[in-house]
Amino acid sequence: MFGRIKQGRQSLKGVRKMNNKKKLLLIDGNSVAFRAFFALHQSLERFVNHSGLHTNAIYGFNTMLDNIIEKTAPTHALVAFDAGKQTFRTAKFSDYKGGRSKTPTELSEQLPYLQKLLTAYGMKSYELKEYEADDIIGTLAKRAEEDGFEVVIVTGDRDLTQLATPKTTVAVTQKGVSEVENYTPEHVLEKYGITPAQIVDMKGLVGDSSDNYPGVAKVGEKTALKLLKQFGSLEALYENLDQLKPSKMKEHLEEDRETAFLCKDLARIRQNAPVSLELAELAWAGENDEQLTSFYEEMDFKSFLRKRAAKNPAEQPERSIKKFAYTVLDEQTITKSNFQAQQGISFYLEMSGANYHQAPLVGFVLVLGAQYFVSRDCKLLQHPKLRQLLADPKVKVDLFDGKRTFVGLARLGINLTAIDFDLLLVSYLLNTSENSNDLGKLAQLHGYEDVRSDEEIYGKGAKYQIPTDDKIFFGHLCSKAHAITTLKAPLLLKLKENQQEELYLKMERPLSLVLGAMELAGIKVDQARLEQMGSEFKERIKEVELEIYNEAGEEFNLNSPKQLGVILFEKLKLPVIKKTKTGYSTAVGVLEQLRGMAPIVDNILKYRQIAKIQSTYVEGLLKYISPKDSKVHTRYTQTLTATGRLSSVDPNLQNIPIRLPEGKKIRQVFVPRKAGWEIFSSDYSQIELRVLAHISHDENMQTAFKAGADIHANTAMQIFGLDAPTQVTPNMRRQAKAVNFGIVYGISDYGLAQNIGITRKQAKAFIERYFEIFPGVHEYMKRIVEQAHAKGYVETLFKRRRYLPDIKSKNYNLRSFSERTAMNTPIQGSAADIIKVAMINMQKMLQQEKLQAVMLLQVHDELIFEAPDDEIERLEKLVPQVMDQAVSLEVPLKVESSHGSTWFDTK
Repeated sequence: MFGRIKQGRQSLKGVRKMNNKKKLLLIDGNSVAFRAFFALHQSLERFVNHSGLHTNAIYGFNTMLDNIIEKTAPTHALVAFDAGKQTFRTAKFSDYKGGRSKTPTELSEQLPYLQKLLTAYGMKSYELKEYEADDIIGTLAKRAEEDGFEVVIVTGDRDLTQLATPKTTVAVTQKGVSEVENYTPEHVLEKYGITPAQIVDMKGLVGDSSDNYPGVAKVGEKTALKLLKQFGSLEALYENLDQLKPSKMKEHLEEDRETAFLCKDLARIRQNAPVSLELAELAWAGENDEQLTSFYEEMDFKSFLRKRAAKNPAEQPERSIKKFAYTVLDEQTITKSNFQAQQGISFYLEMSGANYHQAPLVGFVLVLGAQYFVSRDCKLLQHPKLRQLLADPKVKVDLFDGKRTFVGLARLGINLTAIDFDLLLVSYLLNTSENSNDLGKLAQLHGYEDVRSDEEIYGKGAKYQIPTDDKIFFGHLCSKAHAITTLKAPLLLKLKENQQEELYLKMERPLSLVLGAMELAGIKVDQARLEQMGSEFKERIKEVELEIYNEAGEEFNLNSPKQLGVILFEKLKLPVIKKTKTGYSTAVGVLEQLRGMAPIVDNILKYRQIAKIQSTYVEGLLKYISPKDSKVHTRYTQTLTATGRLSSVDPNLQNIPIRLPEGKKIRQVFVPRKAGWEIFSSDYSQIELRVLAHISHDENMQTAFKAGADIHANTAMQIFGLDAPTQVTPNMRRQAKAVNFGIVYGISDYGLAQNIGITRKQAKAFIERYFEIFPGVHEYMKRIVEQAHAKGYVETLFKRRRYLPDIKSKNYNLRSFSERTAMNTPIQGSAADIIKVAMINMQKMLQQEKLQAVMLLQVHDELIFEAPDDEIERLEKLVPQVMDQAVSLEVPLKVESSHGSTWFDTK
């Protein structure tokens, strides 16, 4: 609103509290959602959950809710939303808000999930046809005041400061949504020199560019403030217009009288809207723990889950669970017992932690027929009788999470090879969007209620503890084993009905053992080099800091956007690219546009990049180096993503930076196990685009791949109408590459515009031109969406299925997100499946050829090995051959290999 007037900040603690009184919290839903989205839009690709949903607005909104609730402790609450673009204001002025661009798809797809968040929070939301959220808030604020409430309004829009009264505080979000500035009548007067009631008079004179109404021509804020101090209101001004001396300003006031009063009316928030809600309906009793936890799991909000775990130990109602007769194993009972398995066994190994490479082994249950054997002493599994049973390739083992069990037993020197039924994997394949690493929760997803979740038995967070009571602990282990046994037949039948048996038997089940072996092998880290690198980065950060201070002519807080903005745009007079309501934007996208205009800009970008690498990759990686073997042993999560892609945790070795020189240097610390060995790398080139060419049968794309053309340069030639590859500039190729991969991910014009720094109009034209060049791709997109509507799911080339429950939703945002997911999943999922097949075949080949080489890592489309020097030449032929033959496509696969003394040297 008054952008040129210096703004102050106050903590939420400044919101006045009236003890023992009712307090109503009113939230401007659309405004806060937009603020949250754009505050985090530079991290758009980071805030994506395992289903591909963008979550930055949801994350920011949740942050605001947590903060405001903690500080205000409301007794009643409501979140108000706009019902649509057409309101009584557009009826009065057709161009009202007409200048606003279309809501980005990446934001609109999140709005339905905001409603789910609010439901989990136990908060009502409300919208009213032909009115805006502001009017709902204004009406309820007035009613609440009359009923003795204290009112707190949260918004990102300063227009609502007109509602500030002695009983109502308007908290306007700052720095995205993490801070607020609290507007009371005193604060409004101190800041603007007018009362809250006069804000609409100000708007009548000045207008509002964001809402697209003009005000009086040539009247700015300073003039308007002067007039309001003199006359008090717009009405009084026009009643006494003859007191003004003849001037251009007076002429404009006379000419625009009607416009001024119209603009004031548009700015005035209604406090008599026909809101059907009663204040009593807004009583807020707190969050629904179960719903909120489930929602956070769906969104992959690990930080919020950790916060809840710390606050709320598990308090679930007791359920009647089947009791089991069991034998507690010790040396004597093992000697006396018969462990001859006729039809296989069920087995569960308990660990007290998620990282099964390190977590203590705290118990196990073994089921043979109707006999249950349990113990807390996992070393008993090393007894010859039990070791032989578990390692026997003829004894089929049913379990939950084969890879976890494989690694756990390997720590005891036991080689588990004959997994038959893996409940975790089968459940994941049946529905990739509904899964859990907690056996109890997962069993309940399949209608099996006779087992509690670990959270119920062990607690969570700081309250997590393995029970000391044997009856509770052993009973829980037996319940888990019984769930595995009971669910085996029905889930395997569903797998057969879905034609997914081969996907399980030939891909996911054998892959779990391949991944387990890779994790156990680990990759060696040169810790001394990493520590030295950390020192070098710290020194480099200090050097860049000094260069920045010299270029700025003064020292300032480099991590303060406000101070940085003053240096760049006020002191150094660089062009202002974008302003926020709190000042100048200094986001990465803005600085990239300023790159080359002044040395300080390049140095600030360099400073941020190196600082990020130092904190995330140097300090982060040091925490995971094992003192036993100087290696890091990552964990591959096989059942997380809905597309089937693997992810890596503790540490994440799939996210080592390669685009920046400083980041790529991190790969120098990954070395082979000993002298005389090298790191060997092979990766698929543009595999997702090759899958797209195959699935879409697009002739133009297939021709380019078959000719061995640079697909990105080829696309650039056609988009920009060029005659030869030599005419393609690096920037053209970069833009074409973004379009190529963006199409694979169902990117919107907004997303593409953000990625390559062009306007949405240009991005829309790029996408349309792309579909003209590759009509088969366009037809595939339409065809796969039609199939998704007909079947309710899509599949990869290997029958991996992804259900899309919202594909027929009446809600446009839910439906469009599902359609985008339908386009992407068969491509990304098939590419993930192909490299899984290659990994399984490669592991077999290494064993068959009796090579010493070890497969260490999978980084999406790349496989990393370590091998003796004398095996490198053999690998250069063998690995591409195996990877090429993983699948037969209509276009050739291309595999590129390299090797060196470190991972860095392989590229």
